[in-house]
Amino acid sequence: MGSKTPWKRQRLVAAAQQQDKDRRQDQALIPGLPDHVAELCLSRLHPSLLFSICRSWRRLIYSPLIPPFPSLYTLFSSLDNEIQLLSFDPMSFKWEPVPPPPAGSLRLLVHHPSFISRNLPVQSISAAGNLILLAGTSPNFNPALSRPLIFSPLSRSWRLGPPLATPRRWCAAGACGSAIYVASGIGSHFSTDVARSLERLDLEMEDDDEVSIGARWKKMRQLKDGRFSTDAIDAVGWRGKLCVVNVAKQGALYDVENDVWEDMPEGMVAGWRGPVAAMDEEVLYGVDKAKGVLSRYVRENDEWEEIMESERLRGAHQMAAAAGRLCVICGDGEILVINVVVAPPRSWVVERPSGLEPLAVHVLPRMSRPENMI
Repeated sequence: MGSKTPWKRQRLVAAAQQQDKDRRQDQALIPGLPDHVAELCLSRLHPSLLFSICRSWRRLIYSPLIPPFPSLYTLFSSLDNEIQLLSFDPMSFKWEPVPPPPAGSLRLLVHHPSFISRNLPVQSISAAGNLILLAGTSPNFNPALSRPLIFSPLSRSWRLGPPLATPRRWCAAGACGSAIYVASGIGSHFSTDVARSLERLDLEMEDDDEVSIGARWKKMRQLKDGRFSTDAIDAVGWRGKLCVVNVAKQGALYDVENDVWEDMPEGMVAGWRGPVAAMDEEVLYGVDKAKGVLSRYVRENDEWEEIMESERLRGAHQMAAAAGRLCVICGDGEILVINVVVAPPRSWVVERPSGLEPLAVHVLPRMSRPENMI
């Protein structure tokens, strides 16, 4: 009579384990210190150390109490034209799906039999801690996005930006500070006005949920011609200017403060031989995709200084820069991360999910996480 049946014993053991788990989760961050003091102490440690010690410290690095660490966000496509946005967490070394955008808003064409040797571009940029999808091609070969789709990692949510006067594709898209820019491109048909246009949207003028009254695309100084209207171009924000180079190696600089287009220095455009990105909008890094050489632009000499060479960099077609790291999509679809803070630079490969092809990489703050996901 006094003995317990096996299932009762199992229930008691499970209950005791859960109580012990709850007790450990509720324990102080640092025994003997109030949590608000412990949070100040722990905020000085690297997130990788906090992640590896215990669950309560791990929860802390995904909370608003600790400055968010940078993570890799990658836009992928599958063979059936499905677009996916995934985040790679450098603490757990795992890919995590980003919540999907509003239903039906991301119907983009990437692969088509008429374009065997290349993909149709999907243009995305990052600015003010957000990822913005700006341009792409719909299944009927028209511009797919009438307004930008904006993802905030810290709120794990999407919102719609204000509509463009003319939705377009094959344009130049970039950011400088908190403002994003769309230049040139082609709408549903070619228009000289669109090919010469430049529009600006300041993300700091937006509310979290709805676009505020003041948040509208603003027309800026036109280009002198439509030379940038047939390429999908990453316009690179650098020292208060937007750098634009097309496949014909024609370059231009846009001064964002003075609303003026300028000629690009000869040495700068001559070394623009593949993807280029700016670290903190201060230092330009470029890959010569034919030679597999990574260089840094030296403004004083108007020349590119070689800093490393790697076979992996041959064929590179897109790059992002942040937190002392370059993230490069290489010719074979590898995602290569290069630490340019150390000398010589150190590189490693982030293994991508099986069956997916990377289209673009961005470095943004890590996503917030509900406690049941930590």
